[in-house]
Amino acid sequence: MSENCIFCKIISGDIPSFKVFENDKVFAFLDINPLSKGHTVVIPKTHCERLEDLPEEYSSAIGSALPKIAKAVITGTGALDWNLLQNNGKSAGQEVPHLHFHIIPREKSDGLGYRWKPTKLDMEKGKTLCEEIKQSLEN
Repeated sequence: MSENCIFCKIISGDIPSFKVFENDKVFAFLDINPLSKGHTVVIPKTHCERLEDLPEEYSSAIGSALPKIAKAVITGTGALDWNLLQNNGKSAGQEVPHLHFHIIPREKSDGLGYRWKPTKLDMEKGKTLCEEIKQSLEN
């Protein structure tokens, strides 16, 4: 735990929250600045900033808890659709330097939109990139 981290302070109870789920490795609470009704933040109970730094036992626990929490959020809010958002680093939009996942219930009329504009993958460059990524997995 980090003494300066707002999420670590929420886990320890030093900062109050609306806790919706907790086990020995995962903590979930309502976002204080929600994008929609039921917007929930899911965090590991260990301090790390990015997904690639998360110890495996916490990764497994998050992976197991996310579907359960998402189902509860959707059932509790009555929403039919939802986004799972997770940012790594400032340039990706991460504002709190503690790994976290957002479960964001969605409705057609919520006005949140979807801002990304996809491009077309160059097949030759894609083949090279795929090999580079696979090689990185082996190291």
